Amino acid sequence: MCKQNSGRPDNGLQEVRVDPKMSNADIIRSPASADHPTDTVNVAKMSFQEKIFDFGEVEEGAIVKHVFTFVNTGKTPLLISDASSSCGCTIPSYNKASIAPGQGDAITVQFDTKNKADQQSKAVKIYANTYPSESTVYLKGYVRKK
Repeated sequence: MCKQNSGRPDNGLQEVRVDPKMSNADIIRSPASADHPTDTVNVAKMSFQEKIFDFGEVEEGAIVKHVFTFVNTGKTPLLISDASSSCGCTIPSYNKASIAPGQGDAITVQFDTKNKADQQSKAVKIYANTYPSESTVYLKGYVRKK
């Protein structure tokens, strides 16, 4: 017979040993890739103030910059693992630290209009430990040719 708890009550906690090479993303459970049923309630959630920013009309060569703010309205810390655009002219930047439930943060997106003209719509995909694991924000507007 094996005595596993040595007389200590089971408090439901499980020790997590951290490898020095392990990142926060390895520790925080991602609901979309975990080995358990998908948890859509007890997860981090990104609630954006706005998902589409219309920059209006600018002249070709202008740099358009916008800050998309959000709040973690979920129940666990939120961790952004990546943010990307399909075009090298659109560059997102974000905080790599975890965001506690109820706390806010932002993703800054910069769009270089050089060699762009007419109507533009640039999508930025954000990957995080949320459900769904991908969110998208957009910059849109009109670029006047020089």
